[in-house]
Amino acid sequence: MSGAWNCFVENDRLLLHSAPQSRFSLVIAADSGSQHPPHSASDWRPIRATGRLYQEESTTMSFASLGLSEELVRAVTERGYTEPTPIQAQAIPVILKGGDLMGGAQTGTGKTAGFTLPLLQRLMEKNVAGKAPIRALVLTPTRELAAQVEESVRLYGKHLPLKSMMMFGGVNINPQIKQLHGRVDILVATPGRLLDHLQQKTVNLSQVEILVLDEADRMLDMGFIRDIKKILAVLPKQRQNLLFSATFSDEIKLLADGLLTNPALIEVARRNQANELIEQRVYPVDRERKRELLTHLIKEHNWFQVLVFTRTKHGANRLAEQLDKDGISAMAIHGNKSQAARTRALAEFKTGKLQVLVATDIAARGIDIIELPHVVNFELPNVSEDYVHRIGRTGRAGSEGEASSLVCVDEHKLLRDIERLIKREIPVVNVPGFDVDPRIKAEPILNGSNRGGGQRQGQGRGQSAPRSGGGQARAGGAPRTGGAKPAGGAGRGSAPSGAQHRSGGRGR
Repeated sequence: MSGAWNCFVENDRLLLHSAPQSRFSLVIAADSGSQHPPHSASDWRPIRATGRLYQEESTTMSFASLGLSEELVRAVTERGYTEPTPIQAQAIPVILKGGDLMGGAQTGTGKTAGFTLPLLQRLMEKNVAGKAPIRALVLTPTRELAAQVEESVRLYGKHLPLKSMMMFGGVNINPQIKQLHGRVDILVATPGRLLDHLQQKTVNLSQVEILVLDEADRMLDMGFIRDIKKILAVLPKQRQNLLFSATFSDEIKLLADGLLTNPALIEVARRNQANELIEQRVYPVDRERKRELLTHLIKEHNWFQVLVFTRTKHGANRLAEQLDKDGISAMAIHGNKSQAARTRALAEFKTGKLQVLVATDIAARGIDIIELPHVVNFELPNVSEDYVHRIGRTGRAGSEGEASSLVCVDEHKLLRDIERLIKREIPVVNVPGFDVDPRIKAEPILNGSNRGGGQRQGQGRGQSAPRSGGGQARAGGAPRTGGAKPAGGAGRGSAPSGAQHRSGGRGR
C-alpha cells in the first residue's frame, strides 16, 4: 500500500481509508475486540488478514469516528445502528468539546441520540463515585417525550455506571421523591413537575453541568417560558447549554440569546421543509362525511398503524368511539387521559394491536415509531407549521410514509397556508362516492382551547394559540382536482424494513 491512509478500528475490523481523492478502503478483521486505533507502531498487535479491497465512499462515517467511547459505540451497535444521521454527525463532536449548541432538526432526524450520546460521554469523563449529584438536566415539554428521552439515556448508557430518572406530572410525586434519595446523574423532566419538586425542596440542581432544552419551540407554545426562567435561576451559572428546536422563531432566538454563549448553530433541514420521502395527498370531502371517508380509506386499503390528528380532545374521543363502532380498533390519546391509559394506548399502537390512534398535536409528540406508515389529518391544524410536525411522524429514518388530509370547505384557507409554507401544492385525490357538495358554504373555525362537545365536526378550538397561518376560513377556493395518483395506490399496509439509525421523537 502506498499513499496516505486513515485508520480506525470498529466492530473488530481495522478500517484503512485511503486519501480523499481515492474511493477505496482496506478492511482487515482483527482477533482482538479493541475499539480504539493504535497510537504507535509498538501498539500494533498481530492480526489475521482476511481483508479485501472493496469500493466505498471515503466520506462514510461511523459512530466511533465521532469520538465516542467504546461503551457507547457498543450500545449503539447493539441497537442496530451503524451510521450517524446528519444531526448526530454534526452535533456530537460539538457537544463533546463542551461548547453551547443551538440545534434545528425536524422530527425523526435522530436528535435525541445526537445529544444523549455525547452527554453520557461528557459525564463519564469525570465520573463521580457513590451518590452523585444531578449533573445533567434535560427539560422536555411533555410526559411522553420525557419518557422517551430517559429511555434513550438508559439504552445508550447501559454499559456505563450512570443513573437516570424521569420526572413528570399526572402521577404520584412520592415515588419520585424516593427515587431522588438515590443516585441520579441525569434528570429528564417536564417544567411543571420539576418546579413542584423545587418548591418542596426535594431536588437539588446546584451542581448541574449540562442543560438540555428539548423541543424549545413547543415549550414556548405551551406557555412554559416562565417555568423555564424559574428553573434557570437555580442552576449554576457555569454550565453547558444545548437548545433544540424544530423552528427558529423570534421567541426562540430571544431565549437562545439569553441562554447560550457563543453557540454552534446546526440546522440539518431547511425550516418547515417536509420530508421528501412522505407522499402527501388531499382528499376533498364534506365536513359531515369525514369520518365515513376515513373508515372507507382504512378498510379499502387495509391501513394499519394509522395515526389520526384532530384539533381537540373531545374530537379525538368522539372519532375513536365512532371508528370502534365501524369495526376499526381505535383509541384516543390526549392530555386529559390518565398516564396509565396513555401508556397502554401507545404500547398497543406500537405493537400493531391497535389499528388507529387518534391524537391531538401535543399528545402525539410521544409517538416514536421507526416505520409508522400512515398519518391522517382528520382536521387540518390551525398553525401551518404543525402540519409539518404532524406528517413528520412518518417517513422516518429513510422509510417511506403517507400523509393524508381530509379537507372540507372550512379548511381551504388553512390548506393554502400550508402549501405556501412548504412551497408546494399537495396532490388531490377524489374518491368516488364522496363528491363534494358545492352548495355547502364555509363556516368559521374557532381558535383556542376546546370547550366541550358543542362543536361540529370540522370545527374546534386548537391545542395552542396560533403563531401564523390560522384565521377564519373563507368560502370558495376549492381544492384542485385531477392530476393526482388514484386512491388505489394509497395503502401499503406496512412500511418497508431496513431503517437506518434514528433515535428521536416527541411526546407529552
